[in-house]
Amino acid sequence: MKKVRFTESQIVKILKEFESGIDAQSLCREHGISKATFYNWRKKYSGMESSQLKRLKELEEENRKLKQMFADISLDNVMLKDLLGKKVLKPCDKKVRSEYLQVTYSISIGRACRLTGLHRSMWYYQSKRDDIEVIDKLNAMAEKWPHRGFDEYYGRIRNEGLVWNRKRVLRVYRLMKLNLRRKRKRRLPARIKEPLTQPLGINHTWSMDFMSDSLIYGKRFRVLNIIDDFNREALAIEPDFSLPGERVIKVLKEVIFWRGKPREIRVDNGPEFISKALQKWASRNDIKLKYIQPGSPTQNAYIERFNCFFREDILDAYLFNDLSQVRHLAWEWMTDYNETHPHKSLGGISPLQYIKQIDNHQILNGKESSLCESVKDI
Repeated sequence: MKKVRFTESQIVKILKEFESGIDAQSLCREHGISKATFYNWRKKYSGMESSQLKRLKELEEENRKLKQMFADISLDNVMLKDLLGKKVLKPCDKKVRSEYLQVTYSISIGRACRLTGLHRSMWYYQSKRDDIEVIDKLNAMAEKWPHRGFDEYYGRIRNEGLVWNRKRVLRVYRLMKLNLRRKRKRRLPARIKEPLTQPLGINHTWSMDFMSDSLIYGKRFRVLNIIDDFNREALAIEPDFSLPGERVIKVLKEVIFWRGKPREIRVDNGPEFISKALQKWASRNDIKLKYIQPGSPTQNAYIERFNCFFREDILDAYLFNDLSQVRHLAWEWMTDYNETHPHKSLGGISPLQYIKQIDNHQILNGKESSLCESVKDI
């Protein structure tokens, strides 16, 4: 028999026909239902109107959904408690979560502990551990020897006479996550901030810095600029695709050959300037490298201002096909800058004109002494 779904009004109509005197067997045969179905309807819906029957079915459907929802929530609750009971969380972690539930949802301490599987006594337990000394010691070692492991740290602790249990030190070591691989940054020595003052003569202090740009097809190149802080004279502008520390030394030798040796050179903390090759060369030639503080280009303001002029007049003004074009334009610009550029801090005159206005005797003596300095091993 094909299953037919009867509406509420149809069920009520069949029951009313039965109440009016029609035989049940005839009704069942007429509407194609079994006697069991008919008597089940009569038991549940007898005396109801169609609207009441519709409302009853809606309530039954809502009740079914609520039961299903309750069953799902109960199953989720059981699964979470089972998961928490497998020692996934340590007691200290459970305590943190219990405190969160108690404060957030304003429930009792006992209920919060039951939800997280925490024993009530652990709620009131206060740790008596004091690992500050161990933490400080491990921090100091990790800062000094960042690539060493626990065994060496613990060996050093024991050799210093500190009687700390190995398990205790290992526990603190892991809590500090020192067992994870750490990236080590190259540490620079402390740089002292010094006032930017104008030297009293030529070859007292030079400044160096790098700039970068690209050719028309996108290949990058760099430019090394060197000036004398006394009269802001441009001593060298060297463009190339690669300018490592050895190349910087070569350029300095060429400038020193005709200019003389400076006492100090102010630079930033770029890899070429902090290279061991440049530091050893400067030490052999009694030249002091004055490093500015990282992230403080204003401490090297003379060369930064020079870079600004060079970028506006050359790098931003032209499109370059090759390095030879860059070198040609840089040489012409440097000659014009030294001979005719009116520098405000020099009284509106050029760097070379400024030297001519200074006492010739003092300048000549100073230049003679600098030029006569030994350039041995340069």
